[in-house]
Amino acid sequence: MQFVLFTDNLADLDLAGACRGAREAGFDGLDLTLRPGGHVKPEEAEVGLSRAKEIADRTGLAIPMASTAVTDLDSPHAEAIFAAAAHYGARRLKLGYWEYRPFGSLARQIDEVRGKLERLVRLGEKYRVLPCVHCHSGRLVAAGGPLLYLVLKGFKPGEVGAYVDPMHMTIEGGVSGWELGLDLVSPWIALVGVKNFRWLPGERDRHGQARYRWEYTPLSEGQAPLPEFFERLRELRYDGIVSLHSEYKGATSFRRLTTPELLAQSAADLKYLKGLLG
Repeated sequence: MQFVLFTDNLADLDLAGACRGAREAGFDGLDLTLRPGGHVKPEEAEVGLSRAKEIADRTGLAIPMASTAVTDLDSPHAEAIFAAAAHYGARRLKLGYWEYRPFGSLARQIDEVRGKLERLVRLGEKYRVLPCVHCHSGRLVAAGGPLLYLVLKGFKPGEVGAYVDPMHMTIEGGVSGWELGLDLVSPWIALVGVKNFRWLPGERDRHGQARYRWEYTPLSEGQAPLPEFFERLRELRYDGIVSLHSEYKGATSFRRLTTPELLAQSAADLKYLKGLLG
């Protein structure tokens, strides 16, 4: 497997600093943000990726993937992003998200998303880049494994990729839903994103109903069953890219870490994860 560090929470570092931090933490490369507010801006995809690859090469790191906000062929700078990714070797592109709303329209929205994905598949074939759909949680059309399966069904593996995520699949899947979802999308798995979480009591609502919230935790401390998840990946013979997300800044983290603390925790998470792989 190739272990890369998601640069979203390293936004206070320039590319050279992000590369140094990832290398010193033991990573093989970067999951580079190529979206508004990212390390590379979409409107500067060609120049930005060229510079990012030059810096990463000097540091001894790879940039095999990038995280984008592209959701359709008419997304801003979509073709330029795919073209630059192909040119500089980021052959896996995480797509953006399709929001679910309103209630009662999910079946129609799945069909609409599949139409958008069909156009992006053709763009990916043009540039020999694989568009990948992240299995997130919450009010998104591709939330959880079964919904992601309905989005991908009918596309051939190699046309589009499933970006599986044990945390989000556990949030949506509870006891066994993560496993059932992983089973369904297994032919398309092209990326794995790793983080962990725990549920905590929140405030009661206006009816007096108890409510709960989640927060990010170190990988070994959370409720997503990472040992079992990676055992299933081993059974599937997955040996591709694994992106550690290290969501340790902001109000949803177990503790608001500074950038040096985040990099140290990322190194500890990486060591734990490699230990699961034997």
